[in-house]
Amino acid sequence: METKKNPKVDLGRGSVIFFQIGLILILSSTYFALEWKTYEKDNYDKFRIEVPQELQEDIPITQMSSPPPPPPPPPPAIPEIISVVEDELDIEEDPITSTESSQDDKLEKVVQVAEINDGEVEEVVEQVPFILVEHVPTYPGCENEKDNEAKKICLTKRIDAFVKREFDTSIGAELGLSGINRIIVMFKIDEVGDIVDIKSRGPHKMLEDEAERVINMLPKMTPGMQRNKPVRVQYSLPIVFDVRQKV
Repeated sequence: METKKNPKVDLGRGSVIFFQIGLILILSSTYFALEWKTYEKDNYDKFRIEVPQELQEDIPITQMSSPPPPPPPPPPAIPEIISVVEDELDIEEDPITSTESSQDDKLEKVVQVAEINDGEVEEVVEQVPFILVEHVPTYPGCENEKDNEAKKICLTKRIDAFVKREFDTSIGAELGLSGINRIIVMFKIDEVGDIVDIKSRGPHKMLEDEAERVINMLPKMTPGMQRNKPVRVQYSLPIVFDVRQKV
């Protein structure tokens, strides 16, 4: 007899799903079986321990005993017999002469007093550099400048013009010099306005002498003032000229 099958019925259609569900259930039951823990119940008797008073002991307080200090040393023995030493040294005393004098005493020698020179003590005049003086010396013709800075500029210009006019530059050619030559002249304008302490430094002695000659010809000026007192003002002047060879 042949078995008849319904061609519309597929018995393997849900086998995969059922297999996965079964696998999950088996693995879950295995995991819980391995992780399951059991504890034994212990029967503990609850009781209280009472300590009788006889077992409570008082701990005595002890103190460390330190040794007593040593007794003081006995006092020195007092001698039975005390001997007295007599002091009968003869001391010669120096006689004290009186230094007081009376009107009846006669002066044997008259001391002459030297003459007292009541001369005037020379006052030391302060020296101040030109750039630091409060009131610069005033060159003739610069009296009407408005302030100290303007007087500085005026004095510098007047001195430069005077040196250019009076300095003999032909000396350089006579000495065989060539090119630019520089002479540094330092001098002071003293407390009365005169030119003093002229010093120069240059490439030749004749040029130094010429520079000093020209500076010595500068006119008398009004002296500089520092703290309302006339002072000496130090001034430095460079003299530069070019000696050109004749072609």
